[in-house]
Amino acid sequence: MAYAPLNTLVSQYSASPTIIRLLRDFSNWIVPDADIDAFYELVWDVATAEGYGLDVWGRIVDVGRVVLVASGEVTLGFEESNPLSAVPFGEGVFFDGGTSTANYPLPDADYRTLIYAKALSNICDGSIPSANRILRLLFPGRGNCYVTDGLDMTMTYTFEFPLTAVELAILAQSNVLSTPSGIVATINVI
Repeated sequence: MAYAPLNTLVSQYSASPTIIRLLRDFSNWIVPDADIDAFYELVWDVATAEGYGLDVWGRIVDVGRVVLVASGEVTLGFEESNPLSAVPFGEGVFFDGGTSTANYPLPDADYRTLIYAKALSNICDGSIPSANRILRLLFPGRGNCYVTDGLDMTMTYTFEFPLTAVELAILAQSNVLSTPSGIVATINVI
């Protein structure tokens, strides 16, 4: 049924040519169908949402778009400060006292995948098949990745392909890898 703007006019104004003209013009200028379709496409439907729409979905499933990515820069240091990252002169740069991480906003495609994975994690039963399903969603076609039970209150997420610094940050900060209560989870990259 088509919208008839004059059906909404109060009877005391039905003879007013100005109000009738305003209603007809308003009806021609404003087409809510296009706005509703755009809202559905850009906000409501996760598969097609963009920008602000994905940010809304991120708040709904409780996962942020921005992750802190560890700097890949190796700094010059002494063994006493951090024996794992100390390098001699000529192999590293001087530490300038700044942060060793950087904020990285995820692009829409990556953020959409993270939203799907977090939504699955929110309803996950904590079983290994459920965790493996989330891993397959996050890393399609990349290689083998799976969860193993250590049978000693531990579980290991194993990746048989290299992970980028951004992927490691997502796994560490987003709580997308569901872990049952009392279980210690570790990430192993082979």
